[in-house]
Amino acid sequence: MRRISILLLPALLFLIILSACTTGGSQPEQTVESYLNAIVEADVNKIITLSCSEWEENAMLELDSFQGVEVSLVDMQCTQSGSDGDTALVSCSGHFLTSYDGENMEIGLDTREFELVQQSGEWLVCGYR
Repeated sequence: MRRISILLLPALLFLIILSACTTGGSQPEQTVESYLNAIVEADVNKIITLSCSEWEENAMLELDSFQGVEVSLVDMQCTQSGSDGDTALVSCSGHFLTSYDGENMEIGLDTREFELVQQSGEWLVCGYR
């Protein structure tokens, strides 16, 4: 009996390590929240990391649209709203609050549904509807 347990121990440890390595990756809604926070922080590298290659140019245009204004996120909450083939769909509530020269403006997050694709085990923003 002891001999069997000695033989099974390495296999069990291998399975535990393997499962720890394959459960990585974020959830689609977490990726969108990180992406929106990166826009607020004007973190170009993070935005690129969270975007699929086809979306990078649009992500930079989105970031540029907030240049020259103070921006923050208010009551942001994102949830996966569905899937369409290999694409995850994420909807968010809350809004961007922008301020320029004492004027405040709210931009709702609920006006679009984000599309994400999974590449190398990570969800990436790849557009919106």
